[in-house]
Amino acid sequence: MSSIRTNFAAMTALQTLNQTNKMLEQTQDRISTGYRVSTAADNAAYWSIATTMRSDNKALSAVKDALGLGKATIDVAYTALDKSIDVVTEIKAKLVAAREPGVDRTAIQAEIDELQNQLQNIAQSASFSGENWLNVDSSATSYNSTKTVVASFTRTSTGIQIGTISINIDSVKLFDASATATGILDKTATTPNGAVTYSVATLDISTLTDSANDLQDLEAIIGTVDTAISDMTTAASNLGAAKQRVDLQSDFINSLTDAIDRGISQLVDADMNAESTRLKALQVQQQLGVQALSIANSSSQTILSLFR
Repeated sequence: MSSIRTNFAAMTALQTLNQTNKMLEQTQDRISTGYRVSTAADNAAYWSIATTMRSDNKALSAVKDALGLGKATIDVAYTALDKSIDVVTEIKAKLVAAREPGVDRTAIQAEIDELQNQLQNIAQSASFSGENWLNVDSSATSYNSTKTVVASFTRTSTGIQIGTISINIDSVKLFDASATATGILDKTATTPNGAVTYSVATLDISTLTDSANDLQDLEAIIGTVDTAISDMTTAASNLGAAKQRVDLQSDFINSLTDAIDRGISQLVDADMNAESTRLKALQVQQQLGVQALSIANSSSQTILSLFR
């Protein structure tokens, strides 16, 4: 039926053209933004997941920064501890040389004094970002012997969990300013005969003679220094293990971040090859739709010929 009030063909052509224009607009938006899902209206579920994962990735970026800071702090402490081992080893060598009868122990003590000063300087300088693990004051109210490095960020069904790597610096510290605690180098001992209290940082052999008792005291001092070297070696090993763990965790966080980025991409990124092909097809459909609408609009003109 032909009607001059309702042009069914034109209405159908117009609906088809509007649908094509809508799809063309959507495709152009995907091409310009690079996203298949750029707003919640595109796909609420995928948009929600992607938004949450982007937030988590930013948190992981902060974890990487924290790991870098922790690694630097550990590295500073390890480097200072390693150099301190060299200095204490030199002190031990001086003490062994002083065991020889007839040597000038006053001159040797002068050298040891300088080495002891160097130990103090190394420990005081082993600070990074306000953190010094070798020279502490355990009596301070803010002191905490367990140092933590933020290592992970995990989202679970019950909430957010922050993982850490813990390091106990009580076994690492060289000096402790507290009156009730000591570090490796200010831990005191007493000579068996002279009853002199000393530590690696304060020992003095300038008054020792070649008497049997003094030589026995000197050997006891050498044993104390050797024990300190052993303790420092263990502490350095612990720091080295912690540093390795931080390195491994940092590598894992980098890989995890990349994996999350790939997952987000699979959910929301547009396939530019597919979208470019779709754009060409829709442009052709748009042109054909305009022509179809034009033909449908002109079809009513043929009715006039029936009345001529």
